[in-house]
Amino acid sequence: MHTHLSVDDEPTPQDLAAIDREWPLIEAELALLDAEITALNAVGGPSPLDRRRIRRAEQRVMREAATLGEPPTEAPRVWKAVA
Repeated sequence: MHTHLSVDDEPTPQDLAAIDREWPLIEAELALLDAEITALNAVGGPSPLDRRRIRRAEQRVMREAATLGEPPTEAPRVWKAVA
C-alpha cells in the first residue's frame, strides 16, 4: 500500500521546537554510539582510551537527559541558603 503525504503530515512548529529542544540529547546519544562502534571495531579489543571515550559519552548522555528532564524556566535558578 502506498500513501501520499499531505500538507498536514508535515511537522508542526511545536514538533520542530521539541526536536530542537531534544537535539543535545540526540547528539550525545550519537556520540555514545560512535564511541561504542569504535571500541567494538578496535583491533585487539578496546583500549583504555576507547573505554574512557565510552565513559565520557555515557556521562554526557546522562547530563543531557537530566537537563531535558528539568522543567523549562525563563529565568536561571537562584539557590538560597537554608538557615
